[in-house]
Amino acid sequence: MDQQLADLDREVKMLTGKLKDLKTEIAKVIIGQEDTVDQLLITFLAGGHALLEGVPGLAKTLMIRTLSQAIDLKFKRIQFTPDLMPSDIIGTEILEEDHTTGKKFFEFNKGPIFANIILADEINRTPPKTQAALLEAMQEFEVTYSGKTYKLERPFFILATQNPIEQSGTFPLPEAQQDRFLFYIKIGYPTEIQENQILKHTTGINKKTVTPILNGEEILKLQKWVREVPISDELISYVSKIIRATRPENSSSDFVKEWVNWGAGPRAGQAMILTAKARALQQGRLAVTMEDLEHCAYPVLRHRVIVNFKAEAEGITSDDVTRELLKSIIPAEK
Repeated sequence: MDQQLADLDREVKMLTGKLKDLKTEIAKVIIGQEDTVDQLLITFLAGGHALLEGVPGLAKTLMIRTLSQAIDLKFKRIQFTPDLMPSDIIGTEILEEDHTTGKKFFEFNKGPIFANIILADEINRTPPKTQAALLEAMQEFEVTYSGKTYKLERPFFILATQNPIEQSGTFPLPEAQQDRFLFYIKIGYPTEIQENQILKHTTGINKKTVTPILNGEEILKLQKWVREVPISDELISYVSKIIRATRPENSSSDFVKEWVNWGAGPRAGQAMILTAKARALQQGRLAVTMEDLEHCAYPVLRHRVIVNFKAEAEGITSDDVTRELLKSIIPAEK
């Protein structure tokens, strides 16, 4: 028994060490954006999906492609456009002929959703009917076509991008679909030093090669271990208080009552705990801390706390609501 525990501990340390190597490999191509890469890895470890938002030119697509190269998994990119159909994502039946018997039959031709890492590029450029084609895949890890269900290979991640400034010809994601994303990650501009490095390294002839660090089996092991990371009842209670306080009808926060239209549901609490566990494991710890919860609260609640029109007019965002709640609910002495 002691030998088994020692072997398990050795394997945990080996795989968490590989996560550091993975970040180093990504940094060969992506300069800066350490927080974004950390949040993407947390999403992977927690077994969820991420929505990335940022203005054009911040390497959102390149970041996801580089991540897929550093993990030995099947990668597909879907460019979302106004004329994209659900069958373009899921697949369609085509008429085939058995050359031996001459009989004709329909065979399902799988679409790009049948991969491990899916880049849904500019997801808000396609109509809700096509956006909804992702819902079953994101939640159930399967798709249904003509009454038949097809399982998706695990691990399975959808990483979607959207542009916040170009609203012409776009279709905002419904709240129900946004809720399927574990994290809503906002990407900011690089610092001056980082931008100088980007300009220097991306305008020459040398191209960095990314080496695969992790494979699918190792990702699945890490996902299993994430769920086994312990969290105290006290921290679970704090999560419950934060989530319940986002709802104006039963919140004790005047800030929430004034600025929030809809609060977060129970899925937000599950997401906060699961991603906090993933962050702890990513950092080589086998226990969740208050800092983990605070770090994960923003990308978890960003798309689940809906502010009202008055807040939008005043420039108050869901991040401001989260900040106020964390200050009022989580004690200063952590």
